Amino acid sequence: MCRNIRQLHNFEPPATTDEVRAAALQYVRKVSGSTRPSQANAEAFDRAVEEVAQATARLLDHLVTTAPPKDREVEAAKARARAAERYGRTG
Repeated sequence: MCRNIRQLHNFEPPATTDEVRAAALQYVRKVSGSTRPSQANAEAFDRAVEEVAQATARLLDHLVTTAPPKDREVEAAKARARAAERYGRTG
């Protein structure tokens, strides 16, 4: 599950609210051990996602770096190349 959490810091354009929430959701899923909580746990699960998303947004707002921002398209191309190298070979 956590493989889906992507680095969100130091990108241009900055991470969106949806990206932050998706990372928070993946984190809470991993920690709780379930992708969809039972009705009894839905409120706690949803509240945790919201709190983790808020904490993540605060963290991203306060991080500083001297490195130039990464380009999303360039990083996506690198990831595709790594995936092709890893999974593209047969035998």
